[in-house]
Amino acid sequence: QVQLVESGGGLVQAGGSLRLSCAASGRTFSSPVMGWFRQAPGKEREFIAAATWMNGNTNYADSLKGRFTISKDNAKNTVYLQMNSLKPEDTAVYYCAAGSGSSFLRIKYDYWGQGTQVTVSS
Repeated sequence: QVQLVESGGGLVQAGGSLRLSCAASGRTFSSPVMGWFRQAPGKEREFIAAATWMNGNTNYADSLKGRFTISKDNAKNTVYLQMNSLKPEDTAVYYCAAGSGSSFLRIKYDYWGQGTQVTVSS
């Protein structure tokens, strides 16, 4: 089992920045990939970015690459999502997830956090 706890969400004005954190505990070695997702009201869950614990390889959704950056601190078992130049359309619940797979295109996410709300005002 892997437990994930997100933090860092909140209300920010358009153009601002936020950094989300996801603290992982438990059998993290069984889930070598960490991902960030978001879900806005009435919309499907959307992939944002993923990173591997071991070598720090990353993968991004093309539409968000450049504004959002995923990073990790292995010593703290924590993954971060730095979000810059935020827009009202970035408003959503943001989730971190842990999983595994043979490539970034084949990740199965088995564990999910409870989510943290990000609201961007215009």
